Amino acid sequence: MAVNVNPVRGTRDFLYQEVLLRDYVQGVILDTYRECGFTRIATPALENIELLDKSDGGENLNLIFKILKRGQKLDLSRDNLKENDLVDMGLRYDLTLPLSRYFANNRAKLREPFKVIQIDKVYRAERPQKGRMREFYQCDIDILGDESCDAETELIYVTAKALRRLGFEGFTVRVNDRRILTGMILAAGFDEQSVPSVCITFDKLDKVGLEGVRSELLEKGFCPETVERFCSSACGEGVPECGDREAAENLRTVVQRSRELAAGAYRVEYDRSLVRGMGYYTGMVFEIASDKFSGSIAGGGRYDKMVGRLSGEDVPAVGFSIGFERILQILTEAGYQPPKQKLRTALLYDRAADDFIEVLRCAESLRETGCEVTVIAKAKKMGRQLDALQEEGFDNRMIFGRDDSPAPFVRP
Repeated sequence: MAVNVNPVRGTRDFLYQEVLLRDYVQGVILDTYRECGFTRIATPALENIELLDKSDGGENLNLIFKILKRGQKLDLSRDNLKENDLVDMGLRYDLTLPLSRYFANNRAKLREPFKVIQIDKVYRAERPQKGRMREFYQCDIDILGDESCDAETELIYVTAKALRRLGFEGFTVRVNDRRILTGMILAAGFDEQSVPSVCITFDKLDKVGLEGVRSELLEKGFCPETVERFCSSACGEGVPECGDREAAENLRTVVQRSRELAAGAYRVEYDRSLVRGMGYYTGMVFEIASDKFSGSIAGGGRYDKMVGRLSGEDVPAVGFSIGFERILQILTEAGYQPPKQKLRTALLYDRAADDFIEVLRCAESLRETGCEVTVIAKAKKMGRQLDALQEEGFDNRMIFGRDDSPAPFVRP
């Protein structure tokens, strides 16, 4: 019986041409981040389950891939076993928690402010659908050790710069602050315990509209007068003064600075309804929305308490993440083609007649001229072979011992 060779549901294989585009896009993002003074690190895909479970990851805590204990540690004979009796590790669901652990573990070796790049895979037990996979890349930049709003301004500017280099224009950067949103909720008459529930509902504003938000809050049993006051405040313009004047002033500063830096190439807006799903955000939050995708293509915010939960000492921290798979989807659907970096040449040789050492030396001399060269034995039906190579994206072919130099593809 044949084994199922399809990839695991929620993951996928990528063909050569797809990998070329993915590598190019990652390269543009990475080069932009490095050009702007950020340094790349790498962390393990595995984290201790205790760390993951206590990370304030919002709904993502329900999407953790958990890993069974191994060997003698996995005791299935005990009565009344619970899930966490069987697991001790899990796969990371984002890159922010691993960064916070990394910083807490290596702080003595790091310069502050620590400006860091992470481009890596994360894993979520999602229900697979268009735009949502179980294994996907995130492209993050973070600044740790800077409590000023200079950090937010720089992250927004650098992230927008990377997107623009990939051809994105006319997108919208939406900015809010969790402290101001909380102040709005409390000022309307909700108690502190209700804030998370109100935020979950308010986060749906762009999908269900204000009437949908009002209806859901009433269905949750909140006081009609309180709900009405909140809905009225949600329609206001400008940054409200809700107790935290410093947060309001910083928010205005970031919006103003970011608009000046955008110079009309993209929009920057204060958005009262922006919540962001992660529970670890403590201050400003932001997203980038594109009319080419029904959702955000980048998001982030300030998480000043996360490192402190791990080390006992709070460290100001803020990050911005590009949704790599989402921008790949947009670029692919638009027919985007990465610019050619080097000409690709197929060097064909006769396995029975040619000296393979000389074939490799010939290939190396071609590479020294700036070509990418693949050495391939000639097939019996060369016409079909050349068609396949051209379809794969090769620019030139050269037959060893016959051709003096590479030539564009033609049938021999």
